[in-house]
Amino acid sequence: MSELQSSYSAFIPQIWSQKLSQMLDKNCVMLQCVNRNWEGEIKNQGDTVKIITPADVTVSTLTSENIEYSALTPTSQDLVIDQKKFFAFKIDDVAQVQSNSDIMEAHLGNAKKAIEEVQDAYLLSLHTDVTEENTVGTEEAPITLDKTTIYEQFVKLSLALKNSDAVHSGVKPWVVINPNVEAYLLQSPEFISAYNVADETLREGSIGRIAGMDVLVSTNLTEVDGKYYVLAGTNDAITFASQLAKIESLRDKDSFSDLVRGLYLYGAKTVQPKALAKMIVAV
Repeated sequence: MSELQSSYSAFIPQIWSQKLSQMLDKNCVMLQCVNRNWEGEIKNQGDTVKIITPADVTVSTLTSENIEYSALTPTSQDLVIDQKKFFAFKIDDVAQVQSNSDIMEAHLGNAKKAIEEVQDAYLLSLHTDVTEENTVGTEEAPITLDKTTIYEQFVKLSLALKNSDAVHSGVKPWVVINPNVEAYLLQSPEFISAYNVADETLREGSIGRIAGMDVLVSTNLTEVDGKYYVLAGTNDAITFASQLAKIESLRDKDSFSDLVRGLYLYGAKTVQPKALAKMIVAV
């Protein structure tokens, strides 16, 4: 086997697909803040996952021997896999021969980062599903943060989740901020850094805890019309489903290169809006 053939063996689609799928399941900020309870077989863009939500049960006072039974009607929602993203690039023959197997890991790492950026931005955009009751600040009067007031505002955010019964035993709320908000938070004396959270498990990548919420930082929480939408909630709020549908390796007919392309499908739905809260922050 020639040196070129040996190098090319590292780029077979099955290996790329398996490794990238494993990498995409780790470390992504927003994937730690959603549930994947309804993720099934996703073959094509537009596939639908049926979500069944049980109805509330009413407790009544027994006043006679006759018991009345309530008819329960579960609700059905559709999670549509409507996000279709791809990556495509060339790998030059010379680069393959002169490099070692680590080049595949490097390309996979870059593909993972690119997918996570668009995926995180998409999930953070679901702040539009937050109810008015669970919103701190308004579009007309966004919150102005500084190191002396930031804790008070995060307490309001946490309280909104508690008042909507989203937080109960065994459920840990989270909040996603960006580096600009983080700069204020780190100066707040009430912030508990990850190093000082004793005997409690934080989400991977969390910088600590504020007002009972795990704090995660994402650079994909960006400015929108002069405002940031800081998102908080529990994992019950958003359900997510995804699939790395395909990775292919083709020969470029116009150069001494291999073409690599991949297709990634995903979708999300806010199934429990009361389990989300947001703070509208002035830039």
